[in-house]
Amino acid sequence: MARTHKEKHLVERIGWLRAAVLGANDGILSTSSLILGVAIATPERDAILLTGVAGLVAGAMSMAAGEFVSVSSQADTEAADIRRESRELATMPGAEQEELAAIYRKRGLDPQLAEQVAVQMTAKDPLAAHLRDELGLVEHLAANPVQAGLSSAASFAVGAAQPLLVVALVPVAALLWAIPVSSLLFLAGLGAVGAQVGGAPVVKAVLRVVIWGAVAMGITAGIGHLFGTTVA
Repeated sequence: MARTHKEKHLVERIGWLRAAVLGANDGILSTSSLILGVAIATPERDAILLTGVAGLVAGAMSMAAGEFVSVSSQADTEAADIRRESRELATMPGAEQEELAAIYRKRGLDPQLAEQVAVQMTAKDPLAAHLRDELGLVEHLAANPVQAGLSSAASFAVGAAQPLLVVALVPVAALLWAIPVSSLLFLAGLGAVGAQVGGAPVVKAVLRVVIWGAVAMGITAGIGHLFGTTVA
């Protein structure tokens, strides 16, 4: 008797991993850039902390709302496609089965085998077969607005809390170098963790987030220096 070989694929993590990495990265980068710009404009710890906390709350809410609305739109589109496929299967099953066979022929099966596979797949679960093979919709990649919104908000708050902790612990005179250095270290750590969880090359991921993080903070610091304010 053959043993069942059950695999756990990394792609199954893509929904929550994308939202979590995006949220944490944005939390670190936007909050540290905001704090850095304010620290250059005014060396007052209370003002810097207040700005950072406001940025954390506003950013977390914005990320949650933005991800929820965006992924809800994706879910609505997926639902519309499912309804359309259901109608087509109910009204013209023969044409839908032939469409499935054509997909399998295009993927390399010979015509007779493609027809046999289409017949068997249609007999078992025609809707699932069309969603997967025609539209590329599979269960572990389905849009989940609530999961995406909560993951983004929570990860943004965690990321934003890190530069705020630096402001609370480091002397104000040292913030202008402590914020960018610590934030780049946080970004590097995030890039490494995200790469490990997603099975991606670690060095490439770390370099990507560190380089773009440095560019973003440099631009914001320049704006704070020139105009005595910040743009988040």
